Amino acid sequence: MTASTPEVPALSLRNVRKEFGGVVAIEDFSLTVSRGEIVALVGDNGAGKSTLIKIVSGIHPPTAGEIALDGQAVKLSDPSAARRLGVEVVHQDLALADYQPVFMNMFLGRELISGPLRRLDKKRMARETQELVDELDVRIPSVRTRIRDLSGGQRQGVAISRATHWARNLILMDEPTAALGVAETARVEELILRLRERNLAVLLVSHNLDQVMRLSDRVTVLRRGQQIGTRTTKDTNKNEIVSMITGLQTADA
Repeated sequence: MTASTPEVPALSLRNVRKEFGGVVAIEDFSLTVSRGEIVALVGDNGAGKSTLIKIVSGIHPPTAGEIALDGQAVKLSDPSAARRLGVEVVHQDLALADYQPVFMNMFLGRELISGPLRRLDKKRMARETQELVDELDVRIPSVRTRIRDLSGGQRQGVAISRATHWARNLILMDEPTAALGVAETARVEELILRLRERNLAVLLVSHNLDQVMRLSDRVTVLRRGQQIGTRTTKDTNKNEIVSMITGLQTADA
């Protein structure tokens, strides 16, 4: 895959459509996300946000339309294909192994092996994990702490760190702070902003419009599977976005 340039978005969705047994879940959706950019995807429950995340992460193939990463059209046949192309997902349920330490979760399914006996290289995994959580300022007691012994915000920090470690292209986030309190939400938001500083592309699903306005560079609105419009965050406000979500404002031509 060719290196990304400012003119070539990290992610490009063109005329994406998704049907389930004749029911149209997504209709004619187009969007680009550039490196160093956070784009928020908003809409009511059932609008199609999770379906879009699943399309980009390789869980659901689109019925029609094109997905491109760094300007190259791709077929994401399954989640492993998306991961191989540098797409990582922070799911709402985090997908962490509660009884494993932080460093093993960082390399879950991609463990480092060393020596003629091909044993787990736990020292290297722990060292690399420590370097990353230090760089991202994820405050945990130790990389050897079990996930079950961490707070909700710390777990979210681990999940985002893992995505950051493996993502070469794009990070998808599905309601990353939905179950967190105010202080932990603020910490996770700081971490999300660091992803932009690392020149990663971020597609963020959030029901929290205050958060969307704080974090995103652009906002795109879905309503009942239709793309209502996309706004530059600094040129819009929460009232306009709410109007687009609820249908008080018609779709863009």
